[in-house]
Amino acid sequence: MSSEPHSPSSATEAVDRYAVAGNPVAHSRSPAIHAAFALQTGQVLSYERLLCPLDGFEATLRAFAAAGGRGCNVTVPFKFEAARLARRLTPRAQLAGAVNVLRFDAEGWLGDNTDGAGLVADIERNAARPLAGRRVLLIGAGGASAGVLGSLISARPAEIHIVNRSPDKAVALQRSHQAFADEHRVRLQAAGLDSTDGLFDVLINGTSSSLSGAGLPLPDPGRPVLAPGGVAVDMMYGPSAAGFLGWARGQGGDSACLRDGLGMLVEQAVESFVLWRGVRPDSAPVLADLRRQVEAAS
Repeated sequence: MSSEPHSPSSATEAVDRYAVAGNPVAHSRSPAIHAAFALQTGQVLSYERLLCPLDGFEATLRAFAAAGGRGCNVTVPFKFEAARLARRLTPRAQLAGAVNVLRFDAEGWLGDNTDGAGLVADIERNAARPLAGRRVLLIGAGGASAGVLGSLISARPAEIHIVNRSPDKAVALQRSHQAFADEHRVRLQAAGLDSTDGLFDVLINGTSSSLSGAGLPLPDPGRPVLAPGGVAVDMMYGPSAAGFLGWARGQGGDSACLRDGLGMLVEQAVESFVLWRGVRPDSAPVLADLRRQVEAAS
């Protein structure tokens, strides 16, 4: 997978600029992913990393847009702020209250959230594990979890339990999605980390524990949580996810399906690319190439 963007066909052809905005962003694989999509689809664009000061997200984005930026992906810790900056929100971004992709339109910024679509696509298509009728445990109630909960509900599992170190945040996330869950006949519950009940078919780590190198986001890592042969997903990828996924293998056994966030990253990027360019790239070869790169660097 080439890390170079598709080049203009002539010296006078403008290059549309995109970026991933966050803090930190040096680790981001998004530039390589979107460069590969551009080559695959014949699109003319550039994609860069945009490091935003913690107190300067809006100013950084407005300067980027004024300099010709057409859109950006948004990563930690700015997804809630991005939702407030968007003049218009897609239904899934409105439900999440968090935005991971912005399109800079003349009539105002459009905010979307493609994280959930990316997560579900990776679990159901790439890993071939349907979510319908399953018990799902979602750990964390921040921007990452808010971004994926709506899409998880749309996949119609039997129930989703949201647990968080601060139970009130889990309850707030439940309440914001309760009507949507009722509409899809999905049982939705929220509690503190120490309130998990029984075994779950799918376990999703939506906390920042892997990124920060903190311990497992559960009060008692020795207590069974993942059913044998279940699915465990860490939204982080590469070495950052190793601790959580290693623990999950001990819980779910050799038949457990373990996914780091690399597949989710590529699949949400597909949805971002469609929003910006109106063209859907093929994720499979890009994910396979990126997986080889990550494993070689580990």
